[in-house]
Amino acid sequence: MKVRDVMTLDVETVTPDDNARTAAQLMADLGCEVLPVDEDDKLVGMITTRDLTVRLMANRCDPDAVTVRETMSTELLYCFESESTEDVSEKMSDWWVRRLPVVNQDKRLIGTVSLADLTAVKSMPIHEEASECPGTDRWPLVRRHKRGRPEKRRFAA
Repeated sequence: MKVRDVMTLDVETVTPDDNARTAAQLMADLGCEVLPVDEDDKLVGMITTRDLTVRLMANRCDPDAVTVRETMSTELLYCFESESTEDVSEKMSDWWVRRLPVVNQDKRLIGTVSLADLTAVKSMPIHEEASECPGTDRWPLVRRHKRGRPEKRRFAA
């Protein structure tokens, strides 16, 4: 089974020019610890609660004055939508991560995949025809957070 069949399509993102407070507030609102950072529809980084804590709080920086670009991690770990779930599961184990952004061949962010998504694969029934497979009619929905309101945008996979 491929990652595209099990990934989560509804992804919240921030841009490099958003301030750190915006990213922290969005994480708090969503109850998550990591957000993808995208610019011009391409994945350029990830920002985590650890990034915010270590880079802002330890240095006593004002979160309204510091941008996501100054705080995010740029060493990206990701997977491709065409990879097998087994390969991605192994990558996640090797990298000690619970969630990965999913990109297409142009490295455009189209979703995320988590350990929970991959675990659910093992309990899914096998479908005879592709038209019966879950997710075959879904389009990626990426939400970019801008000026206090998420903007919904659809991208073709």
